[in-house]
Amino acid sequence: MSQSIDCIVCGTCVADVLVRPVTLDRPVGGGRLSHVDPIEVTTGGIVCNTGVALRRLGAVVETAAVVGDDIWAGEISRRLAAAGVGVAGLESRVAVATSTTAVLIDTCGERSFAHHIGAGALLDVAFLRRHAALFARCRYAVLGYVGLLPALEPALAEAVDVLRRAGCRVVLETGGSGGSFDHVKAALPGIDVFVPSLDEARHHTGCHEPREIIACYRRHGAAGIVGVKCGSRGSVLSPSAGDIIDIPCAQAPGPVVDTTGAGDSFLAGLVIGLLRGMPVAEAGRLGAATAACCVTQAGATAGLRDLAETMAVMAAS
Repeated sequence: MSQSIDCIVCGTCVADVLVRPVTLDRPVGGGRLSHVDPIEVTTGGIVCNTGVALRRLGAVVETAAVVGDDIWAGEISRRLAAAGVGVAGLESRVAVATSTTAVLIDTCGERSFAHHIGAGALLDVAFLRRHAALFARCRYAVLGYVGLLPALEPALAEAVDVLRRAGCRVVLETGGSGGSFDHVKAALPGIDVFVPSLDEARHHTGCHEPREIIACYRRHGAAGIVGVKCGSRGSVLSPSAGDIIDIPCAQAPGPVVDTTGAGDSFLAGLVIGLLRGMPVAEAGRLGAATAACCVTQAGATAGLRDLAETMAVMAAS
């Protein structure tokens, strides 16, 4: 079967409610009224965040996720379609709420989350098997967030095998605490790209520094590109065993408004670079530039730019 789709993003699919500004360095307390900016509703989760970012960068993108039968499901589908992202793999389940998150954002763009997992808890290996024909049309499959997919994670190695048998290169992404390392390490040999956040990687490995973390993943069978996203410190990538590359943050093309979705945007830029045949270092820099664009607007996708503009940000950094 022809792989006519560049990437399919599968997993957590969320409606985000953005509340800004909220003070995060002290308790909100009971009985108080906080005056905030107009409250926005946008899409979130890896399916929406990385899916829209990939499309904005020029990829042909499909999505696969479980949503509810509520107003949020229709809004997510409508917004993905409007962004040019395919929705062939969205399954709606009755009597279940779509995953939703209240995102509390402070004046510096830092955020905290209140999340209801909802329909995302139903995504399992059987879901992947039902959509095997769709996966077979895709060059890359991004699967996440591990840590927020409780029905899938105990069989994560099997899930990765399903995607590989369909012909996809597999990109794994984490969320929340990053999930159980027992589940992750069983899947590592079949994963082509794995770049968790520093907090999630520390939770997995018990190691503190990125190079120690990468070495731990290698010891447990990671053979593909492995790395760690370190926030304002940039990222560290390892294309192969013994090869380490530091990727600095790119200069944001405007004031930092909201860091929501920065990690998902980094991943999208990295995957686009790999799809275009870039060396890993250059693909990582494209990921950093994509994240730098993301943080200039509220929400996970409003600040994204097309590939030419994003590469200009990369060149200027």
